[in-house]
Amino acid sequence: MFIRTESFKDFLRFYPVTSIIVGLQIGIWLISVLFSPLGNFIYQYGTGVHYFILQGEYWRLFTSVFLHSGAGHILFNSFSTVLFAPALEQMLGKWKFLLTYLFTGVVANILTLFAIPDLSYAYVGASGAIYGLFGLYLFMVIFEKKLIDPGSARLITIIIIIGLVMTFINSNINITGHLFGFIAGLALGPIILRNVKPFSPYRNKRSPRPEGDIGFDPNRWNKKRYRYKKYLKPIITIIFIILVILGIISSLF
Repeated sequence: MFIRTESFKDFLRFYPVTSIIVGLQIGIWLISVLFSPLGNFIYQYGTGVHYFILQGEYWRLFTSVFLHSGAGHILFNSFSTVLFAPALEQMLGKWKFLLTYLFTGVVANILTLFAIPDLSYAYVGASGAIYGLFGLYLFMVIFEKKLIDPGSARLITIIIIIGLVMTFINSNINITGHLFGFIAGLALGPIILRNVKPFSPYRNKRSPRPEGDIGFDPNRWNKKRYRYKKYLKPIITIIFIILVILGIISSLF
């Protein structure tokens, strides 16, 4: 469920909303790095700042979801989105998934506005939306066990625990955004998960073969076969642990 074995081309085709979200976030961050004047303009008018939001610039509740503060921030959020969003995009469908992602991210920002009265408080990042997805997964683990296999349930539970612990360890994290996004996803579960089918890689259909193609490669036995799938899960786990360690280290300096 969380092991990505698709090619890059197939990933773009099977999970277009996830691909657009990650591409947009990385693209905006690269613009801020490579084209500073334009990047500064985007961040000046897109960052979530309580004072400006209360002055009527409500779009910041939305735009701040797609902005990130540094390489580690964009890397961690993009990696998390690529891992955990595709299964939900397939299960919910493109539009319901997009609604869930944006709803949890914006709700997290709105509740942060009320929870932190400091007018100078500013934030960026998709963490509220990502924790919204975690909340939705936790609802599956507790109330809709038929939608998630035991192995995936254990893995996502561990990741949720680590994520919540990290929320309180790292001083640069928007704690309320994480928690409110998580709660929003959990609360959305009973509504958004109605009549949803479990994730299945077999539902990702490849493009039909051209007419006249017999669909058989007579040289397929001569091609080298890479048996890499069994290594993906430990590799992903190791990468996630490394990112967590880097987050802890960055909070100390």
